[in-house]
Amino acid sequence: MSKIRLGMIGGGLSSFIGIVHRIAAYTGEEYTLVGGAFDTDFGRAQKFARQLELDTSRTYPDIDTFISKELSLPSDQRIQAVVVVTPNFLHYPMAKQLIQAGFHVICEKPVTNTAAEAIELEELVAKHNVVFALTHTYTGYPMVRQMKSMIADGVIGSIQKVDAQYYQGWINPVIHDADKRKEVWRLDPEKAGQSCCMGDIGVHAFNMIEYTTGLKTTKVLSDLNTLYEDNPLDIDGTALLRFENDVRGIVRASQIATAEENNLQISVYGTKGSLKWEQENPNYLYFLQEDQPVQMLKPGHTYASELARTSTKMAPGHPEGIFDSMGNIYSGAAKAIRGESYIDGAFPTIRDGVRGMKFIEAVIASDKNGNSWTEIED
Repeated sequence: MSKIRLGMIGGGLSSFIGIVHRIAAYTGEEYTLVGGAFDTDFGRAQKFARQLELDTSRTYPDIDTFISKELSLPSDQRIQAVVVVTPNFLHYPMAKQLIQAGFHVICEKPVTNTAAEAIELEELVAKHNVVFALTHTYTGYPMVRQMKSMIADGVIGSIQKVDAQYYQGWINPVIHDADKRKEVWRLDPEKAGQSCCMGDIGVHAFNMIEYTTGLKTTKVLSDLNTLYEDNPLDIDGTALLRFENDVRGIVRASQIATAEENNLQISVYGTKGSLKWEQENPNYLYFLQEDQPVQMLKPGHTYASELARTSTKMAPGHPEGIFDSMGNIYSGAAKAIRGESYIDGAFPTIRDGVRGMKFIEAVIASDKNGNSWTEIED
């Protein structure tokens, strides 16, 4: 089986997320990085390519050159799939160019700056018949996939309540200094988009809810906080959710939760039991039932669902983490790119991107309209 030839836009020297994507791509031995436009500084991009021992002739100064040069190569040599790991405001225009040129795309989130742009990309993906994978990384954890399977199998009964939070404290050291907060690109609407906190991490909690439960959120009521009047974007917020079948839920997100690191949690409560998972301890899924001891499920065991088993690379007792989670998304996308069959939920798609952008816009609208219930159209 030949490896998928991979390109990358962004993700060069000193890019943490670029490292995550490259390790994930190599995890399943299904991709090989060939080239890309790694940096706005072409000299740095070439230096980066030399460090990775890539062919510098396949390192390009910009995306336009990347596309034109790659398309001029024979089909059995040109790059097949492209990873977009740039600042938020570049996701949409770059993904659009790549889709229209016929490349498969693996894109960081948020997928776009607006829901309208996400819908346009969804239409283009269908028109050009390409694979689009959105890296909602946490959906790749085996125990998250186990949670999804158990809920779908009715193990916890009918869902009654969903609670998801994502707490970080990274912005706390800079937000209280007027000069410093002006230098943070995530607080700049032109670069970050419509939202900071909800757009960056709240949407992960939202995606986790819809991924694991299969429920569709129909309405949100939100309360956002910018902390300072001269700060244009939210850094803390809460959103009440209403789902189909009148199920209720909540998303709590904050970037000023002092000393928190990457505290993503989800709890799903059903009529027969409940499930709990925490990102900082991702190898444990807790299953609770009335009058029964708490069960702790772990990856690598035969009791796991097919989706969880195929997402586990190590024997039981060997912890798997964020690189493995992202690697599972890459593996699912590889099957789709090759036209092979894959299990539903193997990777987030452009549909997840559309849902996420609609959530972000509804949350912002709800807050601006006096914390009123705001619909999310399917």
